[in-house]
Amino acid sequence: MPETQYIIYGSEYSPFSVKVRSYFRYKKIPHEWRPRTLDRQAEFQKYAKLPLIPLVLGPGEEVFQDSTPIIEKFERKFPEPVLQPSSPELSYLSTLLEDYADEWVNKPMFHYRWWRPEDSHAVSDGLARALMPNGDKASMDKLAAQLRTRMVPRLRFVGSSEQTKDIIETSLANLLKLLCAHLRGRAFLFGGRPALADFGLSGQIYCCLQQPTTEKMIRGQYPEITDWIDRMLDPQAIGGWEEWATLAPTLEPILKTEVGALYLPWSEANAKAVLAGAEEFSVELGGQPFTQQTAKYSAKALQTLKTRLGRMENRGVLEEILLKTGCLQPLVSQTW
Repeated sequence: MPETQYIIYGSEYSPFSVKVRSYFRYKKIPHEWRPRTLDRQAEFQKYAKLPLIPLVLGPGEEVFQDSTPIIEKFERKFPEPVLQPSSPELSYLSTLLEDYADEWVNKPMFHYRWWRPEDSHAVSDGLARALMPNGDKASMDKLAAQLRTRMVPRLRFVGSSEQTKDIIETSLANLLKLLCAHLRGRAFLFGGRPALADFGLSGQIYCCLQQPTTEKMIRGQYPEITDWIDRMLDPQAIGGWEEWATLAPTLEPILKTEVGALYLPWSEANAKAVLAGAEEFSVELGGQPFTQQTAKYSAKALQTLKTRLGRMENRGVLEEILLKTGCLQPLVSQTW
């Protein structure tokens, strides 16, 4: 492997893999995209510290895992082009939206993937082909059935149930509508170049396009979103950052409706439950109960957001934005 070459082990069906691949393409980091297939399982396991993709293998067999830490580490190695807006307020909002994408938008993506038979069959068939590209039909059908058997019960991991189904599906519908309005007339979330939030959010919605139900929703109603997804597959800076004044009319509703009203209340309740050692928790979202098992990683992600906000100087303007959108209280409360 050339000294500056990296290998990304990932999958088209992994939003976090696609997120990292888009980032590497944007930064023009020399790399090879290596799909994680069954015949590469031993190769992957040789390097994996966690059984998760993406995995980035660097020179000297240095291993990087977990999409957000991967991006943070490579930002120090490859600082250009700049990933975040120069405004501290916008930079924080980008980080907040990336966290929302990873921890909340993943719920509807995963829910739609395995909830309905039409979607679970389409996705499991696609995953089987990706895992076994040279397999015969009988072998791929068997693998697809095994994937459905394993993955459908895992809906509980993202809180997907009959009780929470409407909350999750309404959330995606609201996000798509608001995101479409925000992207109308602009290339990326914060202007003419992608920010961290673009990479996180686009990875989740890209995978929604692999599922018949959500693909119909997006392609049938939101061309601005599909155009943005196309740009994010190999993103290029085509302009500068916007100011909050021009972003606010359409970005503020996303922060208020999705992040402030759903994600952060869920995240705070989860963090409190993790601290208490509970295995499950419930929180009221939009007047409806939302119950799921606790998620330790999400609790750590919230604490990171709190720590970053607490370390910011002159954060008055940011706190005004967060207060107006209902995001401030969970980010300043003392969970730990």
